Amino acid sequence: MAIVRDSFYINGEWVKATSSETLEVTSSGTGELYATIPAGTVEEANAAVEAAAAAFTSWSNTSPKERGEFLTRISEKLGERGDEIALTIANEVGMPLMLAKGIQAGLPTMTFADNAARAAEFVWEEELGTSTLVREPVGVVAAITPWNYPLHQIANKVAASLAAGCTVVLKPSEVAPINAFILADIIHEVGLPKGVFNMVTGLGPVVGEAMVAHPKTDMVSFTGSTRAGKRVMEIAAQMVKRVSLELGGKSANIILDDADIAKAVGDGVFKCYLNSGQTCSALTRMVVPRSRLSEVEDLAVQTASMLMPDDPISGSSMLGPLISAAQQQRVRDYINKGINEGARLILGGVEMPEGKEQGYYVQPTIFSDVTNDMTIAQEEIFGPVLSIIPYDTEEEAIAIANDSLYGLAGGVWAGTDEKAFEVARKIRTGQVEINGGNFNILAPFGGYKQSGIGRELGQYGFEEFLEVKAIQHN
Repeated sequence: MAIVRDSFYINGEWVKATSSETLEVTSSGTGELYATIPAGTVEEANAAVEAAAAAFTSWSNTSPKERGEFLTRISEKLGERGDEIALTIANEVGMPLMLAKGIQAGLPTMTFADNAARAAEFVWEEELGTSTLVREPVGVVAAITPWNYPLHQIANKVAASLAAGCTVVLKPSEVAPINAFILADIIHEVGLPKGVFNMVTGLGPVVGEAMVAHPKTDMVSFTGSTRAGKRVMEIAAQMVKRVSLELGGKSANIILDDADIAKAVGDGVFKCYLNSGQTCSALTRMVVPRSRLSEVEDLAVQTASMLMPDDPISGSSMLGPLISAAQQQRVRDYINKGINEGARLILGGVEMPEGKEQGYYVQPTIFSDVTNDMTIAQEEIFGPVLSIIPYDTEEEAIAIANDSLYGLAGGVWAGTDEKAFEVARKIRTGQVEINGGNFNILAPFGGYKQSGIGRELGQYGFEEFLEVKAIQHN
């Protein structure tokens, strides 16, 4: 039986959709109908912004400690419903359940808890000579989020906004929205004041653009494709609104000659394939010494062959399906482009994985002898496709890494951390991991170049939602 949600969360209440138009959500593992949600209208988006604007003065004047207490309760409720959230996102997105519990359900719980503490501990005023510097919330935030890490991306924006004293209107991805309804249920349960958080589901060109264009929206926080991010900037520029964008990536993973090659390649394949490659910071370009190319190829094929896709709910693989038929076709098209442009296919391809005729599966795929001017080396594929690019000198490896429209993430493997640090400093991206460094929920996340503007997570993500006022005195 499919889940049916027929209302929006506006001004502290569940409000029935005015239109009978619905959007279908399919289960990634089976392709079957998983849920239906209402398709919002411009009028409903406007009503949500009006509610957020009306609530702003009161919420912004609520003490940071009290705001933090609300966020703590939300975090606790998310933790209590963690298994339900993981199962929901495993169905929607296709991340295997064992990974979804820690990542898709675990990270949002941590983010709400972190922002709860941050609100209470933050230094809101400081003296600078004859000025008092005051930090104040930016206002009404339009939060537009993607489908690949749906609740994580929502938490990054909503938790930080609320902690800062902003009010929020959320448009979650229509492809993976049910987790957002769970969050709205929790927010209602903890008794967040009316209008502080609002949610309208629907299509970006309708609901999203209405939220961005509304004169009472003060800031837009968007995560998604670079193409859509440009459209958000275009609309927001008409009223000179603040914009925070987290967009695409085509991250390079440089493996130096003195690195532990086996460890580097094994880790690199997993970092490329996490969430079936549907990760903006995925290390999709493995840049390796030409003299070690055949060794790298063997290790990469060996690792990827152990990650054959399986059902995200009942299977035991760490690789699941893609989110939709459209995404499945997009990835297949890129695989064909790789073949047609002369890259050497050493694993996978466009054929369906054996025994996976239902659902949106793609074989783990590896190309070697890729050159950085090929489409598969320049464009974000968002699927389990790894490009191995050989280099002759360290300088060439760094040039390959930086030869991209994007600058979101990257990796460096070397014989010592000192050498890896040296190379990491030369890569023009917002994050670089060295020798398999772990993701840090408190570190700023965001990119250079066309990967975006601004940062999320931790202190830097929190401060995105604040204005600075200087009060001059004698």
